[in-house]
Amino acid sequence: MRALTIDAHGGLEQITFRDDAALPLAGGAGDVRVRLRAAALNHLDLFVVAGIPGVNITPQWVLGADGMGVVESVGTDVRTVKIGDRVVINPGVSCHVCEYCMSGDQSACVKFALLGEHRPGTFAEFVTVPAINVRRIPDAISDVQAAAFTLATLTAWRMVVTRAQVKPGENVLIQGIGGGVAVAALQIAKARGARVWVTSSSDEKLAKAAAIGADETLNYTTTDIAREVRRSTNKRGVDVVIDSAGSASWASSLGALGRRGRLVTCGASSGPIVLTDLRKMFWNQWTLMGSTMGNDAEFDAIVGELAAGRLIPSVDIVLPLSEGRAAFERLASGKQFGKVVVLVDG
Repeated sequence: MRALTIDAHGGLEQITFRDDAALPLAGGAGDVRVRLRAAALNHLDLFVVAGIPGVNITPQWVLGADGMGVVESVGTDVRTVKIGDRVVINPGVSCHVCEYCMSGDQSACVKFALLGEHRPGTFAEFVTVPAINVRRIPDAISDVQAAAFTLATLTAWRMVVTRAQVKPGENVLIQGIGGGVAVAALQIAKARGARVWVTSSSDEKLAKAAAIGADETLNYTTTDIAREVRRSTNKRGVDVVIDSAGSASWASSLGALGRRGRLVTCGASSGPIVLTDLRKMFWNQWTLMGSTMGNDAEFDAIVGELAAGRLIPSVDIVLPLSEGRAAFERLASGKQFGKVVVLVDG
């Protein structure tokens, strides 16, 4: 089959498009095999290529987490979908038997695994996943929209809705607008009635964010983010910060956070080590939270929003799978606004 793979960790030169990759096995009684039509990149894919501590790959490792396609085969126990159904894929695979899964918190599963990182991914003609990881989608949603949707939107939904519990009228600061999670968080926070601030080093990205609803735009190369937020809010600060950058933005995120503020982080693209003054943390009664992907109920919630046309992902560029390395280069450049998508079928 055609696939985008790596044989070893390193730079983007490791990425190879091949037409002789091995087909995935049909799977077990509860699995489905999906013929992919489109897939999308995440920063996770860049990390996998470079190498993630503790994560091992085998040669001809298939990259990719996000994807959509048509069900090609189903296991004997599968009743939720049938052959020919058009589906979107949740890339987070859980065991569904541990204490966390049984409590409904599948993303905290002790065996949690992501497509493209721990299991063969979606940048290929076929992928095999548990049936519980796919949902049918209406024809009104395009292949590109569906492919660009899941990982970023699910991550952002959990951060904004479940963890931060953003309420109407609250001030929300989203650091580093342009990436899939940040853009989805902007859309979700606005839908919940929040006033949203976004930051970027690119005035072009800030203009695009304003066009889709951002209330305040701040260029962090020319503006002291924390000071400007404090000035504009009469020293109050924001209620919520959404931060996936890590070390580069951490100080300004805390500096902008008001009393009883909630900060949620899902990543560390600029570095994992940060400094926090505990005196400010307890005096201001901050809540600092981590967040990873989402559970089955949250997956159902976002697919419902997608199907209703209320939550459509922003797409930056679409390329054929054969130009997969160029897609990675676009993401690595940091110039994208929204998702980078590859067409697998066609």
